[in-house]
Amino acid sequence: MSVGETIENYLETLHILLQDQKKVRSVDLAYAMNFSKPTISVMMKQLREKNLIAMDHSGYLSLTPEGLAIAERVYERHVYLTDLLIRLGVNEETAAEDACKIEHVISRETFEKIRDFFEQEEEPDRS
Repeated sequence: MSVGETIENYLETLHILLQDQKKVRSVDLAYAMNFSKPTISVMMKQLREKNLIAMDHSGYLSLTPEGLAIAERVYERHVYLTDLLIRLGVNEETAAEDACKIEHVISRETFEKIRDFFEQEEEPDRS
């Protein structure tokens, strides 16, 4: 499923929060993203309708398999791009901010080449 930058940001943020906290409510997402509770509420409804998140009877959020796949894809791009920019000499804060912008528009081909570069760099030299 192709989704826009806004949805990708919500899913990525929820994914990161779930890694840290295990249990996340809409208010946690509002705080993390610096958005109002009503704004988050509207988006949570949209994400549930798209079957990207689920909410249990206690109000805890989880990612559906499809939502998780999108979140992991975006987060992976963020991690690699941030690392690349830092290695190029960009300070950490700027690198993270720029990676957040780039992760949504970079082509699959370009990202795969960046990931391949990092994976080859990590292989031991056998010569």
